[in-house]
Amino acid sequence: MKRARRRGRAALMVAGALLSGAVLPLSTPTAAHATTAPNGGDVIANLFEWNWPSVANECTTVLGPKGYGAVEVAPPQDSIRLNQSSHPWWEVYQPIGYDLNSRMGTAAQFASMVTACHNAGVKVYADAVLNHMAGNNNTSTDSYGGDTFNSANYSYSQPGYSSSDFHAYPANCPDSDLSINDWNNVQQVQECDLSNLEDLYTESGHVRQAEAGYLNSLVSAGADGFRMDAAKHIAQADMAAILSQVHNTSWTNSRPYVYQEVIPGSSGSLAPGAFESNGSVIEFTYADDLKAQFTGSIANLKSFGQSWGLEPPGSSTSMVTNHDTERNGSTLNYKSGAPYILANLFELAWGYDVPQVYSSFTWTNSDDSPPADANGFVTNTDCSNGWFCTHRNQGISNMVGWHNATAGQSVGNWYDDGSNLIAFSRGNRGWIAINNESSAKTVTVTTGLPAGSYCDVIHGDLTPSTGACSGSTVTVAANGTATVTVPAMDAVALYSPSAAAGTVGQTFKVNETTTYGQNVFVVGSVPALGSWNTSQAIPLSSAGYPVWNGTVTLPANTYVEYKYLIKNPDGSVVWEPGSNKYFTTGGSGNATNNDSW
Repeated sequence: MKRARRRGRAALMVAGALLSGAVLPLSTPTAAHATTAPNGGDVIANLFEWNWPSVANECTTVLGPKGYGAVEVAPPQDSIRLNQSSHPWWEVYQPIGYDLNSRMGTAAQFASMVTACHNAGVKVYADAVLNHMAGNNNTSTDSYGGDTFNSANYSYSQPGYSSSDFHAYPANCPDSDLSINDWNNVQQVQECDLSNLEDLYTESGHVRQAEAGYLNSLVSAGADGFRMDAAKHIAQADMAAILSQVHNTSWTNSRPYVYQEVIPGSSGSLAPGAFESNGSVIEFTYADDLKAQFTGSIANLKSFGQSWGLEPPGSSTSMVTNHDTERNGSTLNYKSGAPYILANLFELAWGYDVPQVYSSFTWTNSDDSPPADANGFVTNTDCSNGWFCTHRNQGISNMVGWHNATAGQSVGNWYDDGSNLIAFSRGNRGWIAINNESSAKTVTVTTGLPAGSYCDVIHGDLTPSTGACSGSTVTVAANGTATVTVPAMDAVALYSPSAAAGTVGQTFKVNETTTYGQNVFVVGSVPALGSWNTSQAIPLSSAGYPVWNGTVTLPANTYVEYKYLIKNPDGSVVWEPGSNKYFTTGGSGNATNNDSW
């Protein structure tokens, strides 16, 4: 049995007025009104072939709380069920009908899942298979949702497709066996069968109307966007005509987010850049390059970007791996060990475009089924048994918050050892070091961060409201440097959750004479000043001795209490006498406290 290989990613708003009277929405549950606004993040968790109840639970318990912006779900339409005991994952990429009863659950469960995700602040992007229906070499006439069909005579009852709705030889495809022999030939790529899958005649108004109706049924159920499967095999004008009939999303009243699977390798009008008018494209080159560097020298990533042949950041979605590339070996995958985790950390930190984190089931053979019951229906996800939940990894899930807080900030303060240890900042909001080497490394580097005590979010959970950290912390000095030990095949990442919203710079100056070996610190009532923990007090610079000074980023319009202290060479602490000093930070800009001991 052959099957279509998938890959995809793209996201852009699709312009164009709706075509009047062309859409016949399918019967489907209507999404309940969400009580929560989108969380504003853009990171996509690709929960490949999770069933709908599991996705709903994950949005509520993990994705929303961690700041994921969206979840990508498997194709929700009815698909073929092969007449065999094992059910390969790619069954869901052979559509039978466009109702929303599928291998992952019922239409009602899909709508309920979308509502749960929206209530957690998470958008839902559905993998949409529009290029084709089932394989022309199938003998099965069974489907997960119960729609009737006969692929041998191109008959599909639910969308009402017959042989005239498919590309044929010689009218469309020049090859009698309908195969693609020349991947630079537009006619063959877009009008012949991909891996024996019956190629829809998307030039037809009837096909366009049926496919737009399907997408609108997803929108009615609450979907916020689509991963367009095999978009390379659909003429750009046909895709534009279909998308022009799709309604605005029900949650945010905006155009659906569209990202397209366009595998590179072809030229001209089949190159990924030729599809950007309809949405973003999934960046396969990005994933391929990450594998090359994380199995080589990550110091090369200093220049990683469009000059490497990537699509423009506003027109692409990046990935470390997906369901096709993890199986064909072109990218890293969960079997790659630590480099796979580190590559995901880099993707979230680098911030080139819209990133996605891939989580799916473990496999031995490339066709293996996800964990399923005897009838092939996917069972509930158990991340400790049969599934590899990349997005739950402590460092990766915490880096989603790091990514959101550093959005819009440029890469700076690059450091590398010429091989496999790198570090960089994103503006003055976040800093990360990644060690892809076999031994721990200790470095003193410029972080770009204001002085303060920071939680290492790779190894500890940070509570933004209190600044509490369940793991180790790193102190950034007044001059922005920090001395950090990065474990082997691991990382350290620092950021301030308040950095992206309402912060001010506060300079502390205190005149105090000290003896040799003594140093002056400031400590206070807010996390940025150590929350009164002397081990996290902020060191001040003696550059203007006897005036000690340092600048710390504090939350705006916030009441702060603080004191100075001296640390002796033996580690003992001498507190400034008297009551606490106090002030309220301003709404913007910088200010200075000129104090005496």
